[in-house]
Amino acid sequence: MTADTQTRIEAATFKRLLKHLDENKEVQNIDLMNLADFCRNCLAKWYVAAAEEHGETIDYETARTEIYGEPYSQWKEKYQQPATPEQLAAYEQRSKKS
Repeated sequence: MTADTQTRIEAATFKRLLKHLDENKEVQNIDLMNLADFCRNCLAKWYVAAAEEHGETIDYETARTEIYGEPYSQWKEKYQQPATPEQLAAYEQRSKKS
């Protein structure tokens, strides 16, 4: 496999991950953090870091728009639910392990 082909496959995989997250908005960021120790905001931070590694500058809010498919403030208003006591407890427990 050439490096170019590998990069195209990785890009397609990333786009599929974003599509999957978009199709499953009921999965809250705190759920992702509790289960996998990353969330949509982490992806946006990684996007910013990857851009910098390739000599590009992208601000965090622009990266979040790329990840969420719309400005984060709009996504949050439409889809983010308040964290439950159980979710917060699980997050605190996981944070202690880190």
